[in-house]
Amino acid sequence: MPMSSPLHSRSRSNLLDPDRGGAPEAMNLLEDSPPATVEPLKLKPATSSSGYLRGWLPRSPIYFLIAWAIVCVKIAKDSIEKMDTTLRGSFFYEAFLYYNPLVMVAMMVWLWGVNLWAFLHYRVNYSKIFDLDQNHLTHKHIWKVASWMTIVISTSMTTYLYLYSNGEANYAASQPAILYIGLPLVLILPFDVLYRSSRFFFLGTLLRLSLPLQPITFADFFVADVLTSMSKVLSDIERSLCRMYHRQAAFEAEELCGSHSIWIPCILALPYLFRFAQCLRQYTDTKERSCLFNALKYSTAFPVVFLSALKYHVLPEYWEGVYRPLWLLSSVVNSFYSFYWDISRDWDFSLFSGISRTKNLGLRAHLVYNPRWVYYWAIGSNLLLRCAWTYKLSAHLRHNYLTVFTFSGLEMLRRFQWIFFRVENEHNRMLLRTSSSPETEMGLLATDDEEHVV
Repeated sequence: MPMSSPLHSRSRSNLLDPDRGGAPEAMNLLEDSPPATVEPLKLKPATSSSGYLRGWLPRSPIYFLIAWAIVCVKIAKDSIEKMDTTLRGSFFYEAFLYYNPLVMVAMMVWLWGVNLWAFLHYRVNYSKIFDLDQNHLTHKHIWKVASWMTIVISTSMTTYLYLYSNGEANYAASQPAILYIGLPLVLILPFDVLYRSSRFFFLGTLLRLSLPLQPITFADFFVADVLTSMSKVLSDIERSLCRMYHRQAAFEAEELCGSHSIWIPCILALPYLFRFAQCLRQYTDTKERSCLFNALKYSTAFPVVFLSALKYHVLPEYWEGVYRPLWLLSSVVNSFYSFYWDISRDWDFSLFSGISRTKNLGLRAHLVYNPRWVYYWAIGSNLLLRCAWTYKLSAHLRHNYLTVFTFSGLEMLRRFQWIFFRVENEHNRMLLRTSSSPETEMGLLATDDEEHVV
């Protein structure tokens, strides 16, 4: 999903290595170059029959969304007031379980649109980084998709509340089921509508990251990294599907679909397993030791996941005396190892190098975004959110659904922030490989997009 390099179409087979560190000598060339003038580009909409979505929203969709939200909130409020107060707690838990993962997916799509808008504004050549053709989706297309996802999800949730409050429990239960069946069907729709090339590119990326039988591209590992931030969302989807299949009420579902289920830690660990396998594949292709250290980083998530799940399968005294201390230790190792890798490798900052390679203290020579303080904010907030991020991997901490929602949303925001600087770093590496001059690359970008300028 967006979350990723989602909803894009592929044109070339250029392979980008995400695990190489920046070359100090080359970065000095960028530092000595005069700053380029940054002017935003305006791109035309993607030209394909997927334009069926065009015109389905008003010219100012934000007003339509606000009006629709007001209607949904009014219906939901009236429906909740009609419910028996003794049943509201269990109902809210069920509604949260079904709709929270879908809300998180929609949120990630919205944020991905913001990422693309910023890349366009600061002339970060993301189309070349992700190896896309000229018909790739822009931020406007992504926001249109996110708008429709928001409308569909909120409508389904409101209908669920209305039907349940009016005693139609069976019809209410069908609402989330329709969404969980319908959204994947739209994704695999074979007809040349609804951005088919972009949907198929995303599906192909998912296939490649789950079975890394060929060299890893930037898009492949990028989507896998985004999926690691959505591991809690994936486990909630599995849990919801399990409850739908067994048609269980909240108080009956704990054994098969609740915290005792072995599938929850397995699904939580799956994105890290994908990324771990990708790192091993990269090492096979490049023989670079940094790939093995990267693989080690992802492997540190496995003890966090499975030690936490042991709470429901061992005696309380064993958990408190043995496994909980091990879980705490593994959480600390995972959080700080991941933070170190974010800063020094994914973002290529010099904070941990001990040598100031640039006048930008602790950062890198060439910075795309401004003001400069946003980089230091990103470092500090990433450390805090990396520590909080352990929460979503730990089954024994997820009981209060409002807390779960908050921490899941914070992880989405952390990944959203990470994307800016990870793609910026790859943009700088691309400049070094092509021209060693920012001005030259800006010229190439303008030429490449010339036919898109309105």
